[in-house]
Amino acid sequence: MPIPTAERHLRVLHIEDSELDHQLIMAQLRRAGLNIQLERIDTLAEVSRALTEPWDALISDYNLPGFSGLVVLDMLKASKQLLPFILVSGEIGEDTAVAAMRTGASDYLLKKDLARLAPALLHAIEASESERARIEADRELIKSKQRLHELAGHLQTSVEMERAAIAREIHDDVGGSLTALKFDLAWIQRHAKDAGVLQRVESALETVTGAIEASQRIMQNLRPAILEQGLVAAVQWMAARFERRTGIVVTLRCSSENDMQLPAGVPLVAYRTAQEALTNVSKHANASRVDIDLSVDSGVLTLEVSDNGVGIAPGALAKARSFGIRGLHERAATVGGWVDLSSNNKGVSLILSVPLQMESVDFAGVDEQLASGRAAGESTESTVWARP
Repeated sequence: MPIPTAERHLRVLHIEDSELDHQLIMAQLRRAGLNIQLERIDTLAEVSRALTEPWDALISDYNLPGFSGLVVLDMLKASKQLLPFILVSGEIGEDTAVAAMRTGASDYLLKKDLARLAPALLHAIEASESERARIEADRELIKSKQRLHELAGHLQTSVEMERAAIAREIHDDVGGSLTALKFDLAWIQRHAKDAGVLQRVESALETVTGAIEASQRIMQNLRPAILEQGLVAAVQWMAARFERRTGIVVTLRCSSENDMQLPAGVPLVAYRTAQEALTNVSKHANASRVDIDLSVDSGVLTLEVSDNGVGIAPGALAKARSFGIRGLHERAATVGGWVDLSSNNKGVSLILSVPLQMESVDFAGVDEQLASGRAAGESTESTVWARP
C-alpha cells in the first residue's frame, strides 16, 4: 500500500530566482505539515541537469531571468518524465494560465495565495502517481495480450504439427498394413476354389478397400498432398470436393491460373481459412451458392469467401465461446495478416488479407515449426461463427 503523500518525504525542485520567495514557499509547505526537501535553482542549465535526477514534483516561478516557467514545462515534457508541474507567479494573466494548463501544467497559483500550494502539490503528486500506475497497467496489459497472441500462434502451429504427425503415422502404419492385407486377400481370392471362401474374401476386400479409402480421406483432411501443387490447385480441389459433397454451387475466381508465388506459411493459412469458411457454410449458412475469390494485388494476398445464406445472428460474434473466428484471427496473425467478417440478410463474406512483403514476419518459421508437415485439410474444429 503506498505511503500517504502527506506523511512521506518529498523531494521537490523549485525553479525560482528569488531566495526570499523560495524561503516563503518552503515555510508555507512545512507549516502545512509536509516533510519536504525543496531545492532551488534559477538557470536553464541547472534545470537541464536537475531533470536527470528523481523528483516528486516541480514548482516554478513564471517570470525568470531570460526565460519563463513555460520553457521549463517544455523541458520537462521533452524529458519524458511524468512529474507534477505547478506554476507560481506574482502575477499571471488568465490566458497564460490557461495556456500553461493546456500545455501540461498540473496547477497554477499566485504568490499571494500560497495557502493553496500544499493542497495543490499533494493533489498533483497523487494524480501523477495514479496516471503512472494507469500507464504501467496499460503496458502490462499490452504485454499480456502479446503473450496471449504468441501462445495462440504456438497452439495453432502445435495443432498443425500434430495433424502432420498423425497423417504420417496413418500413411506409414495403418495405410501400409491395409495395403498389405489387401494384397493377401487378393492372393487368396485368386487361389481359393470354395465358393464360401470366395464370398468371404470378396466381403473382406470390400471392407479393406473402404478402410483404405477412409485412411486416405483422413490423411487428405490432415495434410492434403494437393497443397504441394500450390494454393490455387489446392483451393480448386477443395472447392470441387465441397461442391460434390454438399451440392452447393461453388464459383472460384483466381487472379492467375498459374500458381501464385507466396512466402512459406501463407498458403497453409489461406487454405485453412477457406476450408473453415466452407465448413461453416455447409453447417450453418443454409446457402445455395458460394463464391471464392483469390488474388494477389499490390503485394497483398486476398482471399474472400462469400455465401448467399442466412447471415450471422446479431451479437453472435461477441459470445463468450465464439472461439472459431478468434482462431481465424490468430491464424492470420501468424503470417502478419488479418480477417474481416461482414454479414447481412444476403449472406456472409469473410476476407483474409496477408501483406506479402513484411520483413517483420518470419513466414519461413511457420513451415519450419511444422517439420515439413504442410498440414492442411478439412477442419476438425466444430464452429467458426454462430448463425441463427
